[in-house]
Amino acid sequence: MTGLSTAKATLHWKPLTFTQREACMKIILIGASGTLGKGIDKELGERHEIVRVGHSSGDFQVDISDADSIRALFEKTGRFDALVAAVGKVHFGALEEMGEAQYQLGLRDKLMGQVNLVLLGREYANDGGSFTLTSGVLAEQPIRFGSSASMVNCAVEGFVRGAALELPRGLRINAVSPTVVSEALPGYAPYFRGFKPVPAADAALGYARSVEGAQTGLVYRIW
Repeated sequence: MTGLSTAKATLHWKPLTFTQREACMKIILIGASGTLGKGIDKELGERHEIVRVGHSSGDFQVDISDADSIRALFEKTGRFDALVAAVGKVHFGALEEMGEAQYQLGLRDKLMGQVNLVLLGREYANDGGSFTLTSGVLAEQPIRFGSSASMVNCAVEGFVRGAALELPRGLRINAVSPTVVSEALPGYAPYFRGFKPVPAADAALGYARSVEGAQTGLVYRIW
C-alpha cells in the first residue's frame, strides 16, 4: 500500500491537577446523623463541603414527608452540586396485619419524600449536579414482614431510571441499594437472618461512586 503514513503520534500525558481530578462540591446530605449517613459523611467529607440535614439535628432540619418543609430547606441551603438522601421510613409488619395506613408511611416518606427532594431540588442544583437516593436490598431479596419495604425500594429504583432520561442541564440521578449495615444489625437482626451485613463505611462507597462519577440512571448494589 502506498500513500499511507505509518508514523505513530507520540502522546504526552500530564498528571491531573487536584481541580481536574475532583473539585470540591457542596453536598446536601439528608439523614446525616443516621448510621448510614455518618458513614457517607466521613467518606465524602474528606473531599467536599457537607451540609448536614436531619429531622431534628444537623445544620438544617427537614421533614421529607412534607413538601413545604423541603421547599423551606432549599431556600435556606441555596444552590448545591449534589444531594444525597440516606433517609426514609417504612413499616415492617405481617401482611395480614398491613392496611393502607401502614403502606402509606413508606409511600409518603421514603418514596415521595425522596421523589420530592428531586422534583423540588432540581431548581437549586447546579448544572451537571447529581441526586443520589436510597433503595435497599429488599427490592430484590424480599423477607417476611418486609412487603412495604420491597414495594417502596422497587418504586424508588423505577423513579431513578425514568427520571434519568429527562433531567435537564446534565443533571444525574442514581440510587444506592445497601444491605443491612453492621452498625444497625442489633435492631434489625430478626428481620435479616442469613443476610451478610456490611459496614457503613463500605456502603458509603456506593454513594461516592454516584456523587463523584459520571453515570446516571443506575442502582449501585452494596450486597
